[in-house]
Amino acid sequence: MSVAADHILNRFQEVFLWPILVAEFLVAVAANSLALYRFTTQEQRPWNPAVVFSAQLAVSDLLYALTLPPLAAYLYPPKHWRYGEAMCRLEHFLFVCNMLGSVIFITCISLNRYLGVVHPFFTRSYLQPKHAWAISAAGWALAGLIAAPTLSFSRLTTPHQEGNCTKARTEACIKCLGTAGDNQLEAYRTYSLAKAVLGCGLPLLLTLVAYGALGRALLRSHGMTLAEKMNVAVLVASGVALYVGSYVPYYVTQMLNLSARQRWRARCPAFVDVAQAMEALDLRSYVGHQVMRGLMPLAMCIHPLLYMAVTPSLGCCHQHCLGCREGQTLENTESSGPALPLNITATRTSRPWSPKLSP
Repeated sequence: MSVAADHILNRFQEVFLWPILVAEFLVAVAANSLALYRFTTQEQRPWNPAVVFSAQLAVSDLLYALTLPPLAAYLYPPKHWRYGEAMCRLEHFLFVCNMLGSVIFITCISLNRYLGVVHPFFTRSYLQPKHAWAISAAGWALAGLIAAPTLSFSRLTTPHQEGNCTKARTEACIKCLGTAGDNQLEAYRTYSLAKAVLGCGLPLLLTLVAYGALGRALLRSHGMTLAEKMNVAVLVASGVALYVGSYVPYYVTQMLNLSARQRWRARCPAFVDVAQAMEALDLRSYVGHQVMRGLMPLAMCIHPLLYMAVTPSLGCCHQHCLGCREGQTLENTESSGPALPLNITATRTSRPWSPKLSP
């Protein structure tokens, strides 16, 4: 009965996921490669903290995109893993690690903007490029640490039949699973919950707190017009909506799908026939998670659009930058970054420096 259930559930992956993953791979690789090229050729060295975090985000998104072709090839009917167990474990580890890395560096960019606006003197005096590189290294280490259990949980399944894997003989196909077996399901659910909290919930909370403080700073600012404030609000809201609309539903649907799987497994011994087992499947939670598996990588495609919206070297005309004035340069070239944009910090002129936003 488990084989029959897997056959029904796998059809959603084989029909829905693989073409979307291929399209997302092409867009994400092109966009993030362009962003990195512009960073390396048009940003002055040493990079300021904003560019450091932005480049790390682009690298993370690019590495994440590179995990999509093997996954798409695996899901292309018939669903069959051809690359061995070591590559199966590595594929899922890199998938999770770089997804976590994207969230971590978005959070770093958000906090960097918060410091640049609310504590500008501290940012100018103490936040140096070497600190941003050290924080980036710690971010990569944290992402790898959180993703490490994936190496243990990922596994290959043994074919139920011998012979060649074909569409007509899917029982002879090898599956590469990023989830735990039945005997480790509770441990995997605990790990997934911890990953959702540390890799999504806590970063989201820090991002919302940072942008809440920025919102209060904008309301107190007397040097910005209402139109400028509205533009900044739209940019910030679009970044937060991208975060909430991609990562949060992915983790929520993952937990719901794991709970549904546990309930089905608990009832499995009592099923009298295949029809009853099929009726007990919670297809809504499974399909919901598969939809988010397909849509979540869109964030990696959209991040470069946010680079273009803010960073002057990536195509943003200086005359369109919020708060730009002729003969002045924006301090945000030293304290902002590409994701979740905010293009207001402080100005520098020939006079002594002072923050643009009122205290």
